Amino acid sequence: MNKTFLIFKHEFLYKIKSVSFIIVTLVIPVLALLSIGIFKLVSTLVESPAEEIKTIGYVDEIGTFTDHTDQGSTKLVAFASREGANRALLKSDITEYIIIPQDYTSTGTIQRYTLEEEFITPPVTTAIIKNFLTGNLLKDEVPPDTVTLIVSPLNLEVTRVTEQGDIALEQSNINNIIIPGVFSLLLCLSFMFGTTSLINGLGEEKESRLIEVLFSSVSIRQLLVSKVLALGTAGLLQVLVWLISAPLLLNLASTTLGGFMSRIQIPDNFLVLGIIYFILGYLLFAVLSIGVGAISSNAMEGGQLSMLYTLACYIPLWLVGIFINFPNSPLWIVLSIFPITAPIQTMLRLGVSDIPPWQLTASMGLLVISIVVGLFLAIKIFRVYMLMYGKRPGLKEIINSLKKA
Repeated sequence: MNKTFLIFKHEFLYKIKSVSFIIVTLVIPVLALLSIGIFKLVSTLVESPAEEIKTIGYVDEIGTFTDHTDQGSTKLVAFASREGANRALLKSDITEYIIIPQDYTSTGTIQRYTLEEEFITPPVTTAIIKNFLTGNLLKDEVPPDTVTLIVSPLNLEVTRVTEQGDIALEQSNINNIIIPGVFSLLLCLSFMFGTTSLINGLGEEKESRLIEVLFSSVSIRQLLVSKVLALGTAGLLQVLVWLISAPLLLNLASTTLGGFMSRIQIPDNFLVLGIIYFILGYLLFAVLSIGVGAISSNAMEGGQLSMLYTLACYIPLWLVGIFINFPNSPLWIVLSIFPITAPIQTMLRLGVSDIPPWQLTASMGLLVISIVVGLFLAIKIFRVYMLMYGKRPGLKEIINSLKKA
């Protein structure tokens, strides 16, 4: 036990004192804090510039388009003729102009003139002209308030209800995925750095034959347990810093910046599930890394092999833009249960929707089973190949060795 603790202490202190560990642990909280401070400082020193007014000319050949010329930051100015509008355009008094022909109400066609070379009319300009035309066409047909409702963008508020028909305490919000998304990325980085540290450590000890000296003093179980626990504890410390700083930084950003930041909600179970999935995810990646480190002839080769599963944990982040509107799609559910992607996928889904208890249970259960089975096989591989040097064994050779072990 004393030997296990000594190795644990050495590995843990070596890890937390490394520059990469300190940077990855503090970079996000520090950058977020600096960003909030800089934004607050700049906002107090710099006044918002006055909004530039854009002017669009129009020639009304029908003679009834006289209202709704004020479209927010855009003004529409009437001209008596095409020639007058064209002269104003060339003198830069207006940015463009339109012609409303006599047959507009039957053809629906508007002619637009501009000095810019454009493939299509900008959507904002199209919306402004459409609102101007619609408002004038309806002004004698419906009340002004109704015209405003017709031409204004739709303001749609969505409220989620529970399966019991009650208003849900946590409402869906696209901004809610920001915190889980950043945490998921950091979790991937933590797994990747933990994997790299474990494989590099085993590889260097194997290359220098230090592993043979260690085995003369400690058992395989003591060595592996010490290394895994040391790196896992360092990683857990890292994750705790992120999880604890997230609500504090969000609260500071809400009071300082306001806006959409004040509408972000962090799920109640985010802290608990974040810790659970880090521990399970780290143990799984550590088990895989033990096997990879054992069969690799050097640290570089082990790092290359580890890319097969470290990159796989990024799959949910690659697909989040596609499936964010379908959090309960079969693919997201599969990724939430598949052991390698489960920690990242589950954290992402927490920011989008509730996760049924059975999916969390299945996800955690499969992770535990994978860790237990993987550890059993990894130790066998470690015993057979850790003291072997030279060419890396193939898959068929490893399977045969496991059968005989």
